[in-house]
Amino acid sequence: MTALKTASLAALMTAALAGTALTTGTALAADTVKIGYQLPLTGETAQYGQDFRKAAEIALTEFNASGKPFKAEIVFEDSRSDAKEGTNIARKFVDDKAIVGVLGDFTSGVSMASAQVYKDAGMPQLSQTASHPDYTKISKYQFRNIATQAQEGPYNAKWMLSKGYKNIAVIAEQTDWGQSVVSGFTDGVKANGGTVVFSEFFNRGLKDYRSLISKLERAKPDAIYTGFFYEDGAQFLRQVQQLGIKTPVYSTSAAYSPKLIELAGEAAEGVHLTSNFLPTDPAPHIQHFVTEWKAASNGAVPGQFPAQAYDAVRIMLAAVEKAYPNPTREKVRDALAETKDFAGVTGKTSFSADREAEKELVKVEVKGGAFVPVAD
Repeated sequence: MTALKTASLAALMTAALAGTALTTGTALAADTVKIGYQLPLTGETAQYGQDFRKAAEIALTEFNASGKPFKAEIVFEDSRSDAKEGTNIARKFVDDKAIVGVLGDFTSGVSMASAQVYKDAGMPQLSQTASHPDYTKISKYQFRNIATQAQEGPYNAKWMLSKGYKNIAVIAEQTDWGQSVVSGFTDGVKANGGTVVFSEFFNRGLKDYRSLISKLERAKPDAIYTGFFYEDGAQFLRQVQQLGIKTPVYSTSAAYSPKLIELAGEAAEGVHLTSNFLPTDPAPHIQHFVTEWKAASNGAVPGQFPAQAYDAVRIMLAAVEKAYPNPTREKVRDALAETKDFAGVTGKTSFSADREAEKELVKVEVKGGAFVPVAD
């Protein structure tokens, strides 16, 4: 009898210990929260994705070292800026029940294709760069922390018109994003009494802009507004300079990268564009990011897009923390929607009722081989 009691007690203790171990193991597993990040790590736009990943890893390292009650993990997947691949990644992410939120993609087209999957699965998606006006209209799960072309276009139109440029030519890359650049800017010009005298699209990666530049100049614009990224921008600006064209050139924040100046050289002088990140801003949190970025980039200065990615990751992690200790996808979505005055390196970010980032743009000019802020 005594032996039976002893055996039963031992069994109970074993079961109790097993239960403790199971509970502890569950708690440990729950203390690491996963988010996904789809981005182009290979292909023609890999340089952007590689920068996003580097910025995300800086933000993640800082979060995990900050004494939070849980650790975070980011699962990176290479979309190659391909809509089909982006959709495949989205399916993979939604099937991973441990992932509670997703960042990316880079382009509006891939972000919007993936968004259809996230919409159906109820997965919150925050893109650092998708600026097509229709992206956040897909569902209540889409967020972005960058100004749209519906915001930036009219802003730049007013800026250019205030400088006396009434007849303006517009060119942009032949993508969904490029079309939103032209439409947003054209609407702004017309609404403020100006005229778009020429508009045309080009294929990304175009090597010879001379035919386009010749047609553009025949329209005799007062200024040129452009929708391109830095590699296309540098090529365009070099050929504008080679042809002796002096017409002022303005652009969107998509061209804001030190690489634009590095590749275009003197041809970039005088280009005006908008941004919401200045690495020369003396604010301590901005200089902290610049220092960390330089340390990870052989001393290179960050452009706006890495800054966008750094802030996007931090905004997502803040939402996860708010939803903790039970960060379901729906709770993370709701926490994202409540984001208000998040102090990032790209300025304060609040999300409007339709999940658009309410951010302030800064006017910038390339002067003396650097981006410098201008008052008007």
